[in-house]
Amino acid sequence: MRTRTPFTCTVALVAVSLLGAAGCAGNDSSDDADADAAPRTVKAVTGCGARSWTDPSDLAPEREPARCDRGAPAPQPLAKKRKITVATGTLSAEYVAPLQVAVAKGEFTKEGLDVSLKVLPTPDALPLLAKGDVDAQWAAPEAAVMNGIKGGFVIKWVAGNFSPDPASKSGLWVRLKDGERADHVDMAGRKLGTMIGKGSVIAYPMDTSLKKHGGGLDKISFQQLGSADVLTALQNGGVDSAWLLDPIWRKVDDDKRYAFLGGQPVGEPLGGLLFGPTLLNKDPDAGVAFLRAYIRTVNTYFAGDYKSDPAFVAELAELMKTDEATLRSTPSMRMDWEIRKGTTDRLQKAYADSGVSTGSPVPEDKAVDRAMYGEAVGHRP
Repeated sequence: MRTRTPFTCTVALVAVSLLGAAGCAGNDSSDDADADAAPRTVKAVTGCGARSWTDPSDLAPEREPARCDRGAPAPQPLAKKRKITVATGTLSAEYVAPLQVAVAKGEFTKEGLDVSLKVLPTPDALPLLAKGDVDAQWAAPEAAVMNGIKGGFVIKWVAGNFSPDPASKSGLWVRLKDGERADHVDMAGRKLGTMIGKGSVIAYPMDTSLKKHGGGLDKISFQQLGSADVLTALQNGGVDSAWLLDPIWRKVDDDKRYAFLGGQPVGEPLGGLLFGPTLLNKDPDAGVAFLRAYIRTVNTYFAGDYKSDPAFVAELAELMKTDEATLRSTPSMRMDWEIRKGTTDRLQKAYADSGVSTGSPVPEDKAVDRAMYGEAVGHRP
């Protein structure tokens, strides 16, 4: 008999709660069908030309992210003001900064949106998103999300967040044994410390890195730790490998006892905005307006090496409640609102490999909607 790990039980409980939420949301099916049947008009957008859309199948690491001109797409205020609640797991991570800047700079207000950011753990937020109690979630298509979609409720990934700078070493780190070097590490049987479990999107790049070194999600053991404990456990021998985020990996970067084995694919966002039934179907005008403000914020404040501007770094540090030196210690992220083709397929394969997802995978068109950000920049399919 196989023993169920605490993390597996957590995923199962989240899935059950999501299935319950799906049942409660079932009365909205007629609204969903009507919305799907009504095509939306897509018009050209000033300042958003050919560079504002890239081929979703382009996975090249050197791919330049889509961009419009600074200040574009211009606001199109809604006739009636809408209140929108966005759930996010944290407000201190750099990848959440575009939302915080959009609020602080009034970009959502320019669209007629009153946006509030609410800190909620993903397991707590997902059922609320499915029922429409929150309108959007800044998260990722994790295993619990995909299992919930299988259960029948309406949630889609509608915009990306970022991909790492090629110089970033956020990802899988290992403490080398005698005779090992970075290009020759046997990961099978190792214990990996992480605050992210097997059902997270990080399972996909983690599995890729492990398999290059004789491992795999099914060949290692996990120890879930708090964010402040992961590095400590790696350094004191509590675990012999760890997934280290920005800027924590800087603590071991110059130490020859440790090696970086790989991180998130360059050029492929793994998270971003999830919309529930309210913004997808009941009020898509507000959904497009939200994406327009988000995209404008990226184009205006995060288009390139935003950390080269000391004044802006100071603003970010204040918003994120971190010190400027910490923020400057890692390269600027490549903020990217687009979603690559096949990402949800690759994620689901990793979930299946790790044993937190079973059955047929969710087709991409059931989990991803690129049409709304396409409309925001004037891209006609």
